[in-house]
Amino acid sequence: MRHLYLNGAWRPSASNEGIDVINPATEETLDRVPAGSPADVEAAVTAARAALPSWSETPPAERGRILAAAAELIRERSDQIARIIATDMGAPYGVAMRVQTLMPAGVLASYAQLAETYDFEGGQVGNSRIFREPAGVVAAVTPWNYPLHQIVCKVGAALAAGCTVVLKPSEVAPLAAFAFAGILDEAGLPAGVFNMISGYGPGVGEALVTHPGVDMVSFTGSTAAGRRVAALAAGAVKRVALELGGKSASVVLPDADLGAAAKVTVANAFLNSGQTCSAWTRMIVHRDRYDEAVRLAVEAARTYTVGDPFDEATRLGPLVSAAQRDKVVRYINRGQEEGARLVTGGADRPAERGFYVEPTVFAGVEPGMVIEQEEIFGPVLAIIPYTRGEDEAVAIANGTPYGLAGAVWAGDEQRAVAVARRLRTGQVAVNGGKFNPRAPFGGYKQSGLGRELGEFGLEEYLEIKAVQL
Repeated sequence: MRHLYLNGAWRPSASNEGIDVINPATEETLDRVPAGSPADVEAAVTAARAALPSWSETPPAERGRILAAAAELIRERSDQIARIIATDMGAPYGVAMRVQTLMPAGVLASYAQLAETYDFEGGQVGNSRIFREPAGVVAAVTPWNYPLHQIVCKVGAALAAGCTVVLKPSEVAPLAAFAFAGILDEAGLPAGVFNMISGYGPGVGEALVTHPGVDMVSFTGSTAAGRRVAALAAGAVKRVALELGGKSASVVLPDADLGAAAKVTVANAFLNSGQTCSAWTRMIVHRDRYDEAVRLAVEAARTYTVGDPFDEATRLGPLVSAAQRDKVVRYINRGQEEGARLVTGGADRPAERGFYVEPTVFAGVEPGMVIEQEEIFGPVLAIIPYTRGEDEAVAIANGTPYGLAGAVWAGDEQRAVAVARRLRTGQVAVNGGKFNPRAPFGGYKQSGLGRELGEFGLEEYLEIKAVQL
């Protein structure tokens, strides 16, 4: 069984319990990691608190140098890391390389640069000098769907800000976190600045969130789990950043390039087998073009070959676990029970082994249906018609508890931007605008609190101090 990374060294857990790591494509056990304990949390937080004074006073340029070295190591080992991720959580190798490995390397490099260029002594207001200082010891709790990217978004920003960190990765796909811990160690990060404990949420996560030595909690996961984290942290009035669920809409206006809108919306909805919090899982189309949109979406969906993550023909890998597959199947069945029309895909298993689900598209979806309201987290797209114009389309798009991402498609860019401004969501792509890893990422409503990426993400880990002169 693997060891935990505590105070600059790999150490056995105080717990004798372990967690099997399952390959979702084969259903075979591929590794075993510790199920950490509250004693491990105590050791990690103690180390992080001891390291905080020195690390917070380390010149930002030096912090940046270490982060840049770590980013370069990720790039150098990108094949190895991508293979770990493809095996651990089932992303097709190409996605594991481009999105799950190289993008985090770029994000970490951006935080290295920010550490050197950001103005931590932020000017003067009247007789007051403004300083931005590290928030303290950060508990970072990350999910399984982007197992390296979500770690880098939190840990890179926190370390650049001068905070120390205790990371708890998801127990479902934890192996990228072990690789990342080794990279930070090799890059020369001082002992105690970064610590990692694998384990379950109730045993490790809650002990970490409630520990009096933790100053801030950064959590990514489901909205239900986020509520629990916020409630636990509230007892000590800890700072909390939450990146939670989504049910994002791709709004297609009548004059849009429908072919492009359908193709890119399907690609976004099915990225990472639909296990993406910001996925555009609702396509909202005017009734006059609805049948054509359904046809185009079905054609696009049927190009997503399900299979082995290491097969070059595969565009859709397995879901991460049996529990996740079963959850998605229940939603597909619920959609049919509600009267939505299954136009491709469905609940049948496409392979004898592995946690696979067919790429699925529903037509005839009405606002308020469960599959239109709730986050499914699988390769399921719901296509919803509107008839009365932009106001109705915007109302449907805004009609869920979430507000993480979205898209608007129109022949006129200014019109599309005007509609995008009306969406109650943290990020909107206009006519397929590319994801920007330096732009702020985060949600409105029940999609979370705070932002990640770029200087907006860095500032989540900074306290603001005014010194009157």
